[in-house]
Amino acid sequence: MQQDKNHLINSSKAPEPVGLYPHARRVGNLLFLSGVGPRERGSKKIPGVELDEQGNIISYDIEKQCHSVFQNIRYILEDAGSSWDKIVDVTVFLTNMKEDFSTYNKVYAEYFKDNLPCRTTLGITALPTPIAIELKVIATID
Repeated sequence: MQQDKNHLINSSKAPEPVGLYPHARRVGNLLFLSGVGPRERGSKKIPGVELDEQGNIISYDIEKQCHSVFQNIRYILEDAGSSWDKIVDVTVFLTNMKEDFSTYNKVYAEYFKDNLPCRTTLGITALPTPIAIELKVIATID
């Protein structure tokens, strides 16, 4: 984990950002995570996604993407000195609300059964990489 005097945090385990932003930023006792997707660190591989030669999505598995996103969030939280149980707010972006919400909601319930943060779920048309889900998280930190 890298942290500088401005409280910018970059995890050594989460996927590299696709732009100029940190994985998280600490302000007081709050930790704000940038949007987190399911990509794997050091790779362009996206769990559960099959792409054609032009990089278009042929098929994807929303359940695999959900598990990967949640793992990436855990990496960032832990590298920052926080933890899963300190999540207080989650904003979820789904590119196919109609098809993916029920599966996402089922997987979400597995991960958050002991912690009930506030949650907003939005249906959007696209994300910056060929993924179907991205989360924006706020957690507390000591």
